[in-house]
Amino acid sequence: MEIPARHRGRRAFAGAGVLLALATALLAGGTAHAAPAAVDRTAERSGADTGPPAAEPRDRTRVTAAVLDLDGTGREPTVYGDDVTYDTASIIKVDILATLLLQAQDAGRHLTAKERAHAEPMIRRSDNAAANALWREIGRAPGLEAANKRLGLTETKGGSGTRWGLTRTTASDQIRLLRAVFATGGTSDASAGGLNKESRTYVRTLMADVASEQAWGVSAAAGSGWALKNGWLQRSTSGLWDVNSVGRIVVDGHRYLVAVLSDGSTSMKDGVALVEGAARAALTSASGQ
Repeated sequence: MEIPARHRGRRAFAGAGVLLALATALLAGGTAHAAPAAVDRTAERSGADTGPPAAEPRDRTRVTAAVLDLDGTGREPTVYGDDVTYDTASIIKVDILATLLLQAQDAGRHLTAKERAHAEPMIRRSDNAAANALWREIGRAPGLEAANKRLGLTETKGGSGTRWGLTRTTASDQIRLLRAVFATGGTSDASAGGLNKESRTYVRTLMADVASEQAWGVSAAAGSGWALKNGWLQRSTSGLWDVNSVGRIVVDGHRYLVAVLSDGSTSMKDGVALVEGAARAALTSASGQ
C-alpha cells in the first residue's frame, strides 16, 4: 500500500512496518549476503560507544530507506518508512572524508600523503583508527556540521567528543550527502561551495573499492554496479545492533542513490539481512518493477 509523501519525494510507504514486511517478503524469496565473518563485529565501538552490552537484548527493530533516481528529474528522495534519526556508525566516514576534502579545497591544496593514508583504509576497510585521526583533524562535530551546512544536510548532528559513530542522521540527509558526491551541479559543485570534481572522483573511487567482506548492503539491489559504505555498531546500552548502508547503485541503466538505516536488530546478521531486504523493496517500488 502506498500513499503520497507528506514531506519528501514522490511517494512513501505509510511507515516502517510496511517496509519491514516488504523486506521480509523479499528475503523469503531470495538470499541476503552473509554478515562479514572476517570483520570484528565489536570494532565499531571505537570512537563510538563503550561498556558491556545488555545481558538479554530484545528486538526493537526500525528501518528507513530513501531512494533518488540520479538520472530522473526529481531532486528529493522517495522515503520509505519514518524519516527519523539513527546512529550513523561507520557510514559517517564518508561525511568525514567529504569534510576533509572541503577543508583542503578551502586551503587551496590537495590531501597530504598522511591524510590519504588515513582516508583510504577508513573507507575501503572501515578502519577506526584512521577515522579517529581524521575526526580530530576536521575539528570533530563542529567541523563536520559546518561542512554539512554547505553540502545541504539539515538533519545530521555530530557525535559528542570522540564518538563519531554516534553522529545522528536521517536517510534523506544521507541522500543529500550522496548527491554531493555522485551528482553534478547545485551543492555538489565547487562553485556552490561543495566538492569539486577531483574530490568527488576520489570519494567515488574509494566507495567502489571497499573490502570484499564489506560489500553487502545496498549492493544487494544493484544490477551492473555499485559504490557504497556500510556501518555496524552494537550499542552497549541495549546489546542491539545499528546496521546501515549507503551508496550509488546501477539498475537497468539507471543510477540510484540509496540509503538504508536501521537499528534494534538482535544480531549483525539480522541487521544485514534487514538492510538488504529493505534496499530491494525500496528499489522495486522506486523503479516501478
